[in-house]
Amino acid sequence: MAKTTKKETSDKKKESQTETKRSWKLTKQQKFVLGCLLVLFSVALLVAFISFYVNGQWQYDQSAVSQLGDRTEVVQNWLGKFGAYLADLIVYKGFGLASFIFVRLFFLTGMFFALELSTSKLKNIWFWDLFAIIIVSILFGFFATSAPELGGTIGYELNFFLQDYIGKTGTLLTLLFGLIVYLIFKIKLSPEKIQSYFDSTKKELKSELNTLKPVTQPESAYNLEEFAIEEADEELDTIHLKTVDTQFEINKEALKPTITNSSEIDLNPVLKPVQMNINPVTETPVHTEEFVIEKAEEEDIIEENLASRLVADFGLFDPTLDLSNYKFPTIDLLKEYSTGGITINQEELEENKNKIVDTLRNYKIEIAQIKATVGPSVTLYEIVPEAGIRISKIKSLEDDIALSLSALGIRIIAPIPGKGTIGIEVPNKNPTMVSMKSVIGSAKFQEAEMELPIALGKTISNETFVVDLAKMPHLLMAGATGQGKSVGLNAVLTSLLYKKHPAEVKFVLVDPKKVELTLFNKIERHYLAKLPDTEDAIITDNAKVVNTLNSLCVEMDNRYSLLKDAMVRNIKEYNEKFKSRKLNPEAGHRFLPYIVLVVDEFADLIMTAGKEVEIPIARLAQLARAIGIHLIIATQRPSVNVITGLIKANFPARIAFRVTSKIDSRTILDTQGADQLIGRGDLLYTNGNDVVRVQCAFIDTPEVEKITDFIGGQKAYATAYLLPEFVGEESGINLDMDISERDTLFREAAEIIVNAQQGSASLLQRKLKLGYNRAGRLIDQLEAAGIVGPFEGSKARSVNISDLSALDQFFNNEQN
Repeated sequence: MAKTTKKETSDKKKESQTETKRSWKLTKQQKFVLGCLLVLFSVALLVAFISFYVNGQWQYDQSAVSQLGDRTEVVQNWLGKFGAYLADLIVYKGFGLASFIFVRLFFLTGMFFALELSTSKLKNIWFWDLFAIIIVSILFGFFATSAPELGGTIGYELNFFLQDYIGKTGTLLTLLFGLIVYLIFKIKLSPEKIQSYFDSTKKELKSELNTLKPVTQPESAYNLEEFAIEEADEELDTIHLKTVDTQFEINKEALKPTITNSSEIDLNPVLKPVQMNINPVTETPVHTEEFVIEKAEEEDIIEENLASRLVADFGLFDPTLDLSNYKFPTIDLLKEYSTGGITINQEELEENKNKIVDTLRNYKIEIAQIKATVGPSVTLYEIVPEAGIRISKIKSLEDDIALSLSALGIRIIAPIPGKGTIGIEVPNKNPTMVSMKSVIGSAKFQEAEMELPIALGKTISNETFVVDLAKMPHLLMAGATGQGKSVGLNAVLTSLLYKKHPAEVKFVLVDPKKVELTLFNKIERHYLAKLPDTEDAIITDNAKVVNTLNSLCVEMDNRYSLLKDAMVRNIKEYNEKFKSRKLNPEAGHRFLPYIVLVVDEFADLIMTAGKEVEIPIARLAQLARAIGIHLIIATQRPSVNVITGLIKANFPARIAFRVTSKIDSRTILDTQGADQLIGRGDLLYTNGNDVVRVQCAFIDTPEVEKITDFIGGQKAYATAYLLPEFVGEESGINLDMDISERDTLFREAAEIIVNAQQGSASLLQRKLKLGYNRAGRLIDQLEAAGIVGPFEGSKARSVNISDLSALDQFFNNEQN
C-alpha cells in the first residue's frame, strides 16, 4: 500500500475541523430544546439554593452529600440528593449567596436560545455577572467571616488570600474599586447623574418647606416678590381664598389621590433632571437646555444566508461523490529501474575537470574556481574565470571542449542565470535511468499545491522537476523520432492520474498513429471525454479531429457563459462558488472539470486538415485557459509551416527533446541547445524565461497497462464525459420533415425566434434552459419547416417569418 503523504494528512485534518465546525451549528429545534433545558435548570438551582438556607438545611445535608450513593440516606433539600449536591458544590464550596446570580444567568441564556434572540449581548451579560459573583462572594467573606455559608468557600479563601498580601485595608479598597468599576461600566453611573440627583432632591426639599411656611401677614403687607412664579406648573401649587378678616391657604398636594403602593402607578415620567442656573441680578431661575449626544446601537449583522445555510445543513458540494470509493493507483504499480541512485565516478569527474582546465589554459583562459554537480545523465561543471576574461571567448570554445572531452552533447551556459558562474554540461559515460516511480513518490510531487501537477523528471541537481499545467497554460513538445516524445506524454498523463480524481479532470486524446495512446481506452468512462454518438474516445481519424476541436470551442463558449452568469473570472473561482452552493444547478450551473487536449503527431494533422485544425487550435490556445481547457501538442519536426507564429505566440511553455539542427532548436525554443542533447529522454524546458535541462522520467508500456487496468477495474461513470455536439455547415442536410416527430418545444422555440428575429441555438439555450444538443435539433427542425434560414457561419440565421400573427397563420396552414 502507498504511504500516506503529508498533504493527505493535512487534508484529513482540515476535513475533520470542518466536520467539527458543522457539528456545533445548532438548528432551530435544537436551540429551543437547549433553551428550555437551561430555563428549567435555572429553576432547579433556585429551588436547591433556597432550600439550602431555609431552616439551616445545609447543616443537615452536609454529612449526607458524601454518601449520595446510599439510597437510604435522607436529605432535607427540596430537590432531593441532586439539589443537596448542587447546593453544596455551588453555594457552600463555591460562592455563597452570590450563587443566586447563576440562576439569573442560566435563565437569561435559556431564554435567548429558546426565543432565538441575538446572542451578541449574551457575552456581555455573562462577563459582568461572573464579575459580580466574585466581588459579592469576597464581600461576604470579608464582612461575614463567622458565617462561611454566606460567602462560600471561594469567597472565604479569596478574602484571606488577599489579606495575607495587602491586608484588610487593601482588601477593602480593592473591593470598593471593583464595585466602582461595576457601577460605572454596568450600571452606567456617572458624576453627572449623582449631581442631578442631589439637585432634584434639594429642590423638592425646598418646595416642601415653602408649603409648610405659615401665612400671618396682612394683605397690604404682602411683598409681591415673594410670590414670583418660578415654574409655570407651580401656579396651582397654592390657591389663596381672600376674605375680609381671614386668609386660607389650600395645599394642592393634599388634594391629590392617595396611593398606598407607589410601585403600582407612576404619574411622573422618568426624565433626566434639568439643571437650573440662577440669574445673579434678578435671582430668578434661567433655563439651560442639556445637550445630550446619544450613539445609536449598531445593528446585528446576520452572516448566514441561503448558501451558508445549505452548506451548514448539507456541507460543501463534493464533485467526487459519484465515485466516492474511487482509489488512486498505488506507487507499487510502477517499476523501479535504478536501485542505488546516481553513481558518482570520481575518476571520470577528475578526468573531465582536468581536460576542461587544460583546454581553457591552451587559449590563455585561467580559472579561479570549478565545481561539479552530478545529475542522472549529465554533469554540470561550474567555473569562475579570472578577472578580465570575456564570456564570449569561452562560449566560442564549445566545439574545442567537446573535442577534448570526446563527448557528444557539450552545452555551455554562459552565464548561468542567477549565479556568477559559467556552466558546462557534460554527459555521463554511464547515465542513470530516472524511473517514474521515484518521481511520483517524491515529496515534491506528493505535496505539490497545484491544480494540475506534472512530474517530468529530474534536473541536473537530481531534484524532481514538477510544473503546473494550469499555469503554463498550454504545452508544446517537439523532438526527433525516437527521442522520447511519447514517453513524455505518458509521463504527463500518469502524473495527472496519480493526483486528480476522475471528477476533476478529463482527457481528449488525439492519436493519428493509433498505437501510442490505445491503452488509455480502458479508463474511458473514468477520465476520457468524447463526442456524442462516437464509439471510440481516442480519436485516430483525422476527419473527426476537426469536429472534436470545434466541439471544444463550443464547450469553451458555454463555459464562458456560465462564468459570466456566476460573475467570476476563472474556473477555480467558479468551482469554489459552486462547491459553496452559491450557484443554482437549475439555472444550468454545474461543476466544471479540467479538460486536457493531447495531440500526438500534430504535423500529420496540419498536412491533412490545414486551416480547419489550426484555427480552432489557435482559438483554444488564446481563450481557453480561464475556463480550464489546456492543450498539449507534440510534433516531430517543429518547422514554421507546422508550428505557425499564431500557435507559438500562445504556447509559452515548451519542451524540446533532441532535434537534428539548430534551426529546429530555434523554432521550438527561440534559442539553440536542443540540437546538443543526448537523446533518450534528455530535454530542455522553458516557460518564457530560463531554460532548464531535465532528464525525463521513463515509464514503459507494461506500467501504463497496470495503471489503466487498476483504474478501469473500479466503478465508473455511465458514459465518458460528453462534449457538446458541433453543428457545422453540413447541418440542414437530411433534416427531419415529419411533423409528428417534432420536439414538444417546437412551437415555443418558433415564437422565441420570431420575437427576437434571430435564429441561433444559444438563444434557445438561454430562453428555454436547454442543452446544446436539443437546441441544435430544434434549430434543424425550424430550418426544415422554413421558419429560419440555412447556416451562415458565424452569423445568426435569418428568420423567414416577420411576426407572431404570421407564425400563427403558418401553423394553421400546416394543420389544414
